[in-house]
Amino acid sequence: MFLRFNTRKKDGKVHRYWSIVENRRLRTDRTTQRTVFYLGEINDTQQAAWRKQLEAFDETTQRAEQIALFPADREIPPDALNGLQVKLSELSLERPRAFGDCWLACRLWDELHLTEFWRERLPDGKAAVPWVKVLELLAVRQLVAPGSKWHLHRRWFLTSAMDELLDEDFAVAAKNRLYECLDIIDPHRAALFTHLQSRWKDLFGATYDLLLYDLTSSYFEGEMAGAPKARHGHSRDKRSDCRQVVIAVVLTPEGFPLAYEIMPGNTSDKATLKLFLQKIEAQYGKANRTWIMDRGIPTEETLEAMRRSDPPVGYLVGTPRARWEQFRADFEKVPWQKQRDTVEVKLLARGDEVYVLAKSTGRHAKERAMRRRKLARLLRTLRTLRRPRQRPWKRDTLLHKLGAAHKTAGQAWSFVEITLPAVRQPVNRDTFSFTLLKAKLREAEARDGHYLLRGFRAGDAAGPLWERYMELAEIEAAFKTLKSDLGLRPIRHHGERRIEAHILVCFLAYCLSVTLRKRLAAHAPGLTPRWVLETLAGILMLDVHVPLLDGRELVLPRYTQPEPEHRLILEKLGWPLPPQPPPRIRSPHSKKADASHRDTKPKM
Repeated sequence: MFLRFNTRKKDGKVHRYWSIVENRRLRTDRTTQRTVFYLGEINDTQQAAWRKQLEAFDETTQRAEQIALFPADREIPPDALNGLQVKLSELSLERPRAFGDCWLACRLWDELHLTEFWRERLPDGKAAVPWVKVLELLAVRQLVAPGSKWHLHRRWFLTSAMDELLDEDFAVAAKNRLYECLDIIDPHRAALFTHLQSRWKDLFGATYDLLLYDLTSSYFEGEMAGAPKARHGHSRDKRSDCRQVVIAVVLTPEGFPLAYEIMPGNTSDKATLKLFLQKIEAQYGKANRTWIMDRGIPTEETLEAMRRSDPPVGYLVGTPRARWEQFRADFEKVPWQKQRDTVEVKLLARGDEVYVLAKSTGRHAKERAMRRRKLARLLRTLRTLRRPRQRPWKRDTLLHKLGAAHKTAGQAWSFVEITLPAVRQPVNRDTFSFTLLKAKLREAEARDGHYLLRGFRAGDAAGPLWERYMELAEIEAAFKTLKSDLGLRPIRHHGERRIEAHILVCFLAYCLSVTLRKRLAAHAPGLTPRWVLETLAGILMLDVHVPLLDGRELVLPRYTQPEPEHRLILEKLGWPLPPQPPPRIRSPHSKKADASHRDTKPKM
């Protein structure tokens, strides 16, 4: 990189504009120049009427003042006020740090008016740094680069431009300050989602008459003796060895969360819905809502209560195939309706409810292939166990191996009938045999690809009902974003309050992400929030250090000039980059102190 100026004559006067430029080599072995960032005009010996001035903050006097800059090879005119000479030949660039992605996250935070919301609920008291800025730092970090609070304090804050974006020094990232912020935010969770509901309605016209409900889990590292909700249970993360909590979430089909609840890790899915029906009604009032859920969540008693409530609460849920067998003869009289190239549906009305039977050729092929793969592996294992051996299997050993095969085969085990040797009988081909139940297998394959939906006050047409049920994929995508992109798992906190606060910070980051996704859907539907954040991370901020002739130093924080892909994103979002931060005048002593602070290692 090098310093370059362009001269321009205007109204009979010569102006010099400075910028930092770098060379880039092309495939033809030629080079082209790219402006990294623009410094602006630095005065020559100009007339007072058009002399360029700027406001700078003097760190020694702790006040802002107007200054006029002149290069060291130009004399300061006698009538110049606060004229300073800069040594452009000794200019240096320091502290490259991420700016674009952090700025976008802060812009989303402002879009949701979260500063105003939290400022009313988190009084600053005698604290040097407002709590709302600490929380904004936590949420932005969780969205941009999820990680531990310790890493945020030790490394990430120093490699980001959050100091300029929050207009705060390192005190905002003090370790104790970060953890203490977690202790005071969770009681405001319900009010937060009420605020967000109103804000999304204003921004995007969001509606809340159709709700998606599902559960997920997040596991812990450690024994978690101090967390009563940390329990062993059905792990959706395939980590049955770890304690976990269950998180129940209500989303709209567009991905906007309305509420979530944290429950013990051994909570049954069927025990959660009644609580949430009451929670949503108490927080948002009674309304004509329709709940979409997977099978296994509602019980018959809960569905009956939803039908009898005032006003009645609609639902659309998956239903076990046993109920299909109950109506099989009636369904055979109803013709199929083609919904998509690979999907057909039919509807059957029964009393106040409707049933939708769907058939998917793609799902049929997938279910059949999965079953056959597991069944083939089970049969190979059984044939191996029946082979003659010099030392025949003991009966107990055989039972252990069959138990392992049963666990691997899953439901494929039910298609094999096994004859076992009696107690104290030898294990051989006469006492141990198996038979494939072909009739049962053919009957199961005939049902593959079929699934039954059950609805009440959700509609009376098969196609739209099926399309609504498919919107459950949105909540699965939300869980994937929370766990993979936003660092919800594993939870490394051990106190109940901080566990709940960590989950709330992750949901705050998700709210920023879904707001960005909704904006992109309107103006750039081919882009994803993660790709946009990673791309804008290429806009860096650097500190331009320019020594002054009087021994002090002028520091100009400047973000780099956006590349074409950055400009395209900003154009689609309709959000221009903010003005460059104001410069600062520093003494040599303060520069050494900052360098010493950045190089300090934590004591072990």
